[in-house]
Amino acid sequence: MVKERLSKANLTASKGVLLAIQHLFAMFGATVLVPSLTGLNPAVALFTSGVGTLIFHLITRGKVPAYLGSSFAFIGPIIAAKEGYGLSAALLGCFVAGLIYIVSALIIRKVGTGFIDRYLPPVVVGPVIITIGLGLAPVAKDMSMYHLPTAIFTLAVTIAVSVLGKGILKVTPILIGIIAGYIFAAFNGLVDFGPVIEASWIGLPEFTSIFQLESIGAGISAVALIAPVAIVTMVEHLGDVLALSKTVDEDFIEEPGLHRTLLGDGVATLFASLAGGPPNTTYGENIGVLALTGVHSPIVVEIAAAIVIAMSFIQKVGASIQTIPVPVMGGIVILLFGMIASIGLRTLVENEVDLSVTRNLVIVSTILVVGLSGIPITFSILEFQGMGLAAIVGILLNIILPKEELSE
Repeated sequence: MVKERLSKANLTASKGVLLAIQHLFAMFGATVLVPSLTGLNPAVALFTSGVGTLIFHLITRGKVPAYLGSSFAFIGPIIAAKEGYGLSAALLGCFVAGLIYIVSALIIRKVGTGFIDRYLPPVVVGPVIITIGLGLAPVAKDMSMYHLPTAIFTLAVTIAVSVLGKGILKVTPILIGIIAGYIFAAFNGLVDFGPVIEASWIGLPEFTSIFQLESIGAGISAVALIAPVAIVTMVEHLGDVLALSKTVDEDFIEEPGLHRTLLGDGVATLFASLAGGPPNTTYGENIGVLALTGVHSPIVVEIAAAIVIAMSFIQKVGASIQTIPVPVMGGIVILLFGMIASIGLRTLVENEVDLSVTRNLVIVSTILVVGLSGIPITFSILEFQGMGLAAIVGILLNIILPKEELSE
């Protein structure tokens, strides 16, 4: 089955694995960072992201080349719930967030996606996608500033290979860039091989049970704190699916359908919470990989997921990847995040959104500033900011503003 799908995508097994490793590197840092910040187990997060990705691909019929990793939106609520009510209560909150995804998917399946054309035209979608990429720019800066020469060298090699490379090099610029950056960093004394030496070869991730609540009240309080975040992340999910659609040039909202992609995210999050991992979400970093390599076959992402699952048990491999210096990945994500923003810009250009029209200019300008400024708006226990808030503001402006010019 795997060989058939690789053959259909005009890929050999070895080429498929090399392409998959690029996706692995792209998701690794963020997926491990979330559990590190929230006190969850990184190995479990790797395991649940890999399994969650395969669940997503199963539900979406292997048509959407998305990788699912740890969601940043839940970091604050998980920390607060964990400190106030215990780890199991926090995981229960994540579980209910997954249920909200699933219920929403069932509703969308029933009512359809006609609302997207009405409420999310290109003048809204384009700048929202731009905020996905540019909103991550500070992350790229912080990672690069650990050692700027390494980041610049890694970026330069990646760009050179992507532009000048031939054959297999042309589709593996990220992998080549990381290898070159790693060697450069090692010569500059930035690589610590100690964790690799100390790590065991094989070991089970330390799974955490969701069923060890201190009290029912603690569980309910944690659910009230964490579950509503799903409303925000569903907006982000829609933005990611639209970005994926534009990257691959296929309408994933229609086929396999938004209800399936949302259901895939929801079931993956349910599984993650039951195993002790953070909620999952589609990753912008991996959308950047798709845009850069031009290889859009879902089987490549599925191979990456299988490798990640294996890594969660082979501790030396995971430890080796963790020795990649931060500025090496900083150089890589400068390009990847910019590629995502460029997809949003392409959406505006290809749909001929006229920014000389005041209405369009107002919508695009407001979305960009709201999405990139980090302005937070809080409703009770819900906090909206970044791309999620920008999407909501854009939708509201598109509904409220008259279609004709606001002024001549």
